[in-house]
Amino acid sequence: MNIKIISVGKLKEQYLKDALKEYEKRLNSFCKLSVIEVAPELITDEALYDKYKDLEADRILQSVKTGAYVITLEIKGKKLSSEGFAQKIKEITNNGISDIIFIIGGANGLSERVSNIADFKLSFSDMTFTHQMIRILLTEQIYRAFKINANEQYHR
Repeated sequence: MNIKIISVGKLKEQYLKDALKEYEKRLNSFCKLSVIEVAPELITDEALYDKYKDLEADRILQSVKTGAYVITLEIKGKKLSSEGFAQKIKEITNNGISDIIFIIGGANGLSERVSNIADFKLSFSDMTFTHQMIRILLTEQIYRAFKINANEQYHR
């Protein structure tokens, strides 16, 4: 199983980088995880807001592999429990798909062009999180999903 996380922006704080490294290490026995960071656009003119999102979309779409199952993280996506998320991962793999791509937008939001290619739209909450924090939460949930699907204990 190959899992790719495409995220707008970089992790800045060391504690977040350390958390990501820890989950990457834990995931090694379950999948090959790669993280692609695309450069964000700095908004200098609010009138060009959609143009900025489209420029980010161009960068995101360059890293999307044909045939992969694409999951975008969107506030209006479907909310799943950890068990439901694990089941979704299992369904994808049971359908013979070996590449899953998760896409996290940046401060400008996610372009409609990116949203439109999603096979599934996932929401973690009605709240808004920074792309840095959601990347850690997503990676942890991917790890938890693999542990659940392997019938291994992760939490009480």
